[in-house]
Amino acid sequence: MSSRHHIDDFMRGQIIGKIEEGRKITDVAREFDIAHSVVSRLWKSFKTTGMCSRRLGVGRVRSTTPAENRYIVLSAKRNRRTTAQQVANQFPAASGKQISRKTVARRLRGGGLYARRPGVCVPLTRQHRTARLQWCREHHNWTEQDWASVLFSDESRFSLSSDCRRQLIWR
Repeated sequence: MSSRHHIDDFMRGQIIGKIEEGRKITDVAREFDIAHSVVSRLWKSFKTTGMCSRRLGVGRVRSTTPAENRYIVLSAKRNRRTTAQQVANQFPAASGKQISRKTVARRLRGGGLYARRPGVCVPLTRQHRTARLQWCREHHNWTEQDWASVLFSDESRFSLSSDCRRQLIWR
């Protein structure tokens, strides 16, 4: 048996046609290399509805419209320090609907925004660059023993708990 996810409409029509000719479901399934249950279900669906095409749009209806999704992304872009919960709290005033924090986070992710720590970056001046280059030239021939007495620290925070209460922004 092959592993197809969906049968296209043309093949569905061919399967229905073979069964209408009087062929058995088992023979048709073997000919198209499809499971017997799939062909049987297709035939049963055709007999009840008179159509052999696949139904589209199954699944849960989204709680927000595309216009509301754009509003959520736009409100997060206007103030990057707002949290998903704050956007969710402001949303009913704009649309009259109540949505969850997870829905807001999914819509922001769909809009290309992700929760990240704010990056603090001081731009280097010409003087900074020359000082760094000079320092590198002075220390380029140091041995391992010379470097053994040096301690580098980037002042990173480490947190053993799951919530470090660090503020995130949408980027």
